[in-house]
Amino acid sequence: MSHGGYDYIRDGAAIYRASFEIIRRESDLSALPPDVECVVVRMIHAAGQTDIAQAVAYTPDVVGRARAALEAGAPVLCDSTMVATGIIRSMLPAGNQVLCYLGDTRVPGLALQLQTTKTAAAVELWREHLEGAVVAIGNAPTALFRLLEVVAEGGPRPAAVIGLPVGFVGATESKQALVDNPFGLAHLTVTGRRGGSAMTAAAINAMFSVASQDVRVPR
Repeated sequence: MSHGGYDYIRDGAAIYRASFEIIRRESDLSALPPDVECVVVRMIHAAGQTDIAQAVAYTPDVVGRARAALEAGAPVLCDSTMVATGIIRSMLPAGNQVLCYLGDTRVPGLALQLQTTKTAAAVELWREHLEGAVVAIGNAPTALFRLLEVVAEGGPRPAAVIGLPVGFVGATESKQALVDNPFGLAHLTVTGRRGGSAMTAAAINAMFSVASQDVRVPR
């Protein structure tokens, strides 16, 4: 139906179905295991870029480890309020905490002390929650670097890391460091400059999305 001269789909369910049909038709998802594929489809939906699948790097156990941790009540540790806000709390299985310490009053002082960014300094406040947690980094490469440093120093180890910092300075390098990490951290990332809060939140939400809502088309 045309309204005011514009002809467009107005039915929300139809838009949803068509979106995932387009994603699956235009994306090469053939190399991904089913659980990672479902997460990547949601990331593509959040970013509007169907070639993301070719840039995804992951450990085969990342979705299983993240789901198991969340089912056991682990928190989600976020580098930015945008990531934390984008996570749909009702989709988490155990009333899990979604924590972001960027606004904590201790952070500016820590950043000065450590001579780093506030986002990286906030990682220091993750320590008491970090063991077995799910980490969601969608903004700051310095946060991802600092997380890897904490683990390298013998600190607590998260169950899974969704590491998708975006940008032109440090993003590519921090994500490559995650891919190359020698600590056996389960992880999911998109190599290169792309990433962001919306994609990161979508990945977390996809861990427990309803499979029947994801429309598949024949390959």
